[in-house]
Amino acid sequence: MGIAVTKGKLRLPISRQLFRFLLAGGFAACVNFFSRIVLSNWMPYTAAIFGAFVCGLLTAFVINRELVFTEAAKPLRHQIFWFVAINLAALLQTLAISLLLAWVVFPAIGFDRHAETVAHAIGIGIPVITSYVGHKYITFR
Repeated sequence: MGIAVTKGKLRLPISRQLFRFLLAGGFAACVNFFSRIVLSNWMPYTAAIFGAFVCGLLTAFVINRELVFTEAAKPLRHQIFWFVAINLAALLQTLAISLLLAWVVFPAIGFDRHAETVAHAIGIGIPVITSYVGHKYITFR
């Protein structure tokens, strides 16, 4: 599967909505990732992950509501509730993977160069698909 060009139009092997979700999520993930680095200057790693999650969550909600799931008919309170609920599940995935890698896997294999940063980056990427499905069919349906 690849990107194809047909009569001057770019064709993607995924839906436009998923593509926009991935772009929005990528931007929100960057906010999450870099804010964790900044927050780590003032708080422990785990607390910084939670703080960064909130920064990324707010960014993701606004972008997804305005640019990705524009046809959403549910009330705002419904969208906020389910967005937070689905992202709390994603946070648990991110936290579990980040801590497992940073505190167990990486030390076991002798990887210590920016271990927490690498672990957090991997942890952020894990819940992408589960979040998309949840938001498409529950949050913004």
